[in-house]
Amino acid sequence: MRPEPPAGAAREAQEPARLGSQTLFRGLDVIELVAEGPITLGDLADRLGLTRSTTHRLASALADRRYLTFVPRSGYSLGPKLLELGFRVRDELDLPRVAGPQLERLALLTEDTVHLGVLDRGQVLYLDKIAGKRRINISSRVGELQPVSSTGLGKALILDHDEESWANFFRSENGGQRTPNALQEWLTRMRSYAQSGYAFDLEENEDQVRCVAAPIRDVAGNITAAISVSSAAQYMNDQRMQTLTKDVVETARRISEELGWTGTPTPAVGAGGGARPVALGSGGARPTALGTAGGTRAAAAATVTPSSPVSTGTRKARGGGRRRKSGKAKSR
Repeated sequence: MRPEPPAGAAREAQEPARLGSQTLFRGLDVIELVAEGPITLGDLADRLGLTRSTTHRLASALADRRYLTFVPRSGYSLGPKLLELGFRVRDELDLPRVAGPQLERLALLTEDTVHLGVLDRGQVLYLDKIAGKRRINISSRVGELQPVSSTGLGKALILDHDEESWANFFRSENGGQRTPNALQEWLTRMRSYAQSGYAFDLEENEDQVRCVAAPIRDVAGNITAAISVSSAAQYMNDQRMQTLTKDVVETARRISEELGWTGTPTPAVGAGGGARPVALGSGGARPTALGTAGGTRAAAAATVTPSSPVSTGTRKARGGGRRRKSGKAKSR
């Protein structure tokens, strides 16, 4: 048998690795602190709890590799190398791949069909679909295009748009096939959805199929995609739809974080031109300053429920829309 090295020798061999890891983590700490804004060497050393000489050595090494830049009398700021890497990460992010594990988790949790979609030339493009375990068939396919105004995904994708944009989607997809009050009823629902951070499809796009949808945000806080949970109406009563909002919004939040979103509110154009904070909630209401055509709404939003007056209008006004015919969501 080979003799064991002395204990002291083993510790000495591990020491360089330990010191190397420590230096790496300190360098990362420097980058994260500088990311908060330009900072002088003295303030950086104080924040890190290190000596000025050690801090200067770390910052100088990062500046040499272009991770930091140094401006006299101003201090250190982030360097162009991080911008290059950031764009490379953004280009390499594949949305279905990033979202996949969360979609699988949501499908397993709900036992229903889960969709991922994006806005593509004014329509909803389905990027991914995970079939549920129930004995029904949701007639959607990856790669197909669907209307915006009648699908849960579509409504979730345009929650940050202003009311003029909402109305344009509705008119272009429905034309004169709806009653005179249908547009106003739909806009009322959209305002409620925008306040709550999720949207419903109450058999508007496909007979006997309902869904709950929520938006996915990118690093800038913009809606870049949406997810939905769909099932036959018999499995989607009003109470269950309301309960599902929590899981759907939470899943959308997790995917958003994978894309770099931190939850920091960013200004977005609201209805009537007002600005409102953008933030994914936990399924309930979220604060907003979204204006309406007749003025500004209260900042505290009411929770949207499928059976509320603003939602039941869907069933009454959907007579001539572009819904799919009944029988598409059939038992397998």
